[in-house]
Amino acid sequence: MASDTDTATPEPARRFGLQGLGARIAAALGRRSSQSARPTSAETPSLLRRRRSATRRYSPLTRRILLLNIIPVALLTLGAVYLSDYEEELIDAELASLAVQGEMVAAGIGEVAVAGGETTVNRLDADAARQLLTRLVRPTGVRARLFSETGELLGDSAILSDTGRIHVMPLPPPQTESAPEPHWGERVGDWVARQLSRVDRFPEYVERAVPTVRDFPEAASALRGFNASAVRVAPDGMLILSAAVPVQRYKQVLGALMLTRDNRAIAASLREVRYDVMVIAAAALGITVLLSLYLAGTITQPIVRLARAADEVRLARESRPEIPDLGKRGDEIGDLNDALRSMTDALWQRIGTIESFAADVAHELKNPLTSLRSAIEVAARPNLEPDRREKLMAIVLDDINRLNRLITDISEASRLDAELMRGEVKQVDLNSLLADMVRHYAATSLQKGGAEVEFRLTTNPPFMAHGHDGRYGQVFRNVIDNALSFSPPGSKIVVELSRAPRNGPYVVTIDDEGPGIPQDNLESIFQRFYSERPTEHFGQHSGLGLSICRQIMETYGGSIAATNRRAPDGRVLGARFTIRVPAADGGK
Repeated sequence: MASDTDTATPEPARRFGLQGLGARIAAALGRRSSQSARPTSAETPSLLRRRRSATRRYSPLTRRILLLNIIPVALLTLGAVYLSDYEEELIDAELASLAVQGEMVAAGIGEVAVAGGETTVNRLDADAARQLLTRLVRPTGVRARLFSETGELLGDSAILSDTGRIHVMPLPPPQTESAPEPHWGERVGDWVARQLSRVDRFPEYVERAVPTVRDFPEAASALRGFNASAVRVAPDGMLILSAAVPVQRYKQVLGALMLTRDNRAIAASLREVRYDVMVIAAAALGITVLLSLYLAGTITQPIVRLARAADEVRLARESRPEIPDLGKRGDEIGDLNDALRSMTDALWQRIGTIESFAADVAHELKNPLTSLRSAIEVAARPNLEPDRREKLMAIVLDDINRLNRLITDISEASRLDAELMRGEVKQVDLNSLLADMVRHYAATSLQKGGAEVEFRLTTNPPFMAHGHDGRYGQVFRNVIDNALSFSPPGSKIVVELSRAPRNGPYVVTIDDEGPGIPQDNLESIFQRFYSERPTEHFGQHSGLGLSICRQIMETYGGSIAATNRRAPDGRVLGARFTIRVPAADGGK
């Protein structure tokens, strides 16, 4: 059987657009952020932190986490409440069910309530059709109307009597039995359903006292031999669904059967689905809020603790506040905590170093200044002998030279750390560096009648180290100069290059034949301003050389240490400095 869609059937409804929801939320967040107070230039970070802590009840980070986690649940809830596609599917299924039911009833009417044969003119028996209509349709709760081929109403299941006969006369619309008052929840659900269904897209349903086929375009389509359906809106906002099918016998259309039903079952189904989704959404919202608060607490509380500890460290004057230990967390906040603790320890160490350095500098400068002042005061006497004045002026010149060397070394030590951090780390050929340096010392020491400097190589190429050639040269020169100052004339200084086992770091040893180093001073010689030297070299060194050497080697990941060389009988043969230089190949 052919099918057609009547013009009374509306076009598919446009869906509500949720695309603008994200834009509206973003705009609201932007307005919220723009209203927040901005710090003035006169406020310090500590004052700003205290002001913010006093004015806000909840953490902004907690609010953001809650908002971002609640938005997906809210969007899911909105989509579930809307359920436009589901409603359309239920309406289409109900219309299809009415059409199938109508075809069954129309087929029964065509078989039982039609007079005539295949070769004669067929005629619809109205009384038999009404009786059959009463028996087949009324138990299903569907309202059925039967129209003749001329368009007149032959029967209406809503006003049929018990005998199945119909009194065709103008009557007011039938009064339905009063239904029980719906629960307030159902009323709210029905109101929400009417608001979301956009019933204004459907034509209005008009109940006439004596309806004809002209009032129902779908019935007119059925008289033409086509199935048709329509959806209309009743005055109370309820949807009226109708489907019309032709009543025919031997391909002859004898009338039209139209079945109608309201959307109460559809509204109840939607209400149940919305209720179930709301329950699930409420549970999901509660779980989301609790988990968000837990997540925000695990993030914001440690950050607040770290911020307060950082302020305490910054504002500390005499005490030394500690950064809380959160390293056991094993996450990024734990990494941040470890970094802050390391940074704080480094700052305290740097502050202690600066204070100690300043005290040492003041002490070291005070000695030559005191000697210089005494010499000048004595030399200024008018009756002083010329030879004594000449000796005092020599002392003044020595003290001035000592101050100059001391200030130069202090300046070098103070800017060394910054230069090491800024310096470019590259590969250094230790063989070439040490060979050139030893050749220079060999020439100058022989000219001065000092000790002989010899270079020995006990490792195989390559000799590429990790660091900077200028700083390594400074280390080697300081150690060799220190060895020369303690070596007697005609002795030998041996510079040897080797490598630790298993492709470890390069090892540079510098041996002399001097008196050695007191056992208690093997570590103290690397402290600043250590100046225990032979009498003839007193005042010629600032005591910063070996301290600078250790600082350079530790910066590049190496080390420097001092020991004494001893004979089998325990006699000291001289001092040995061992310098470990990291290899450029990473120990491969």
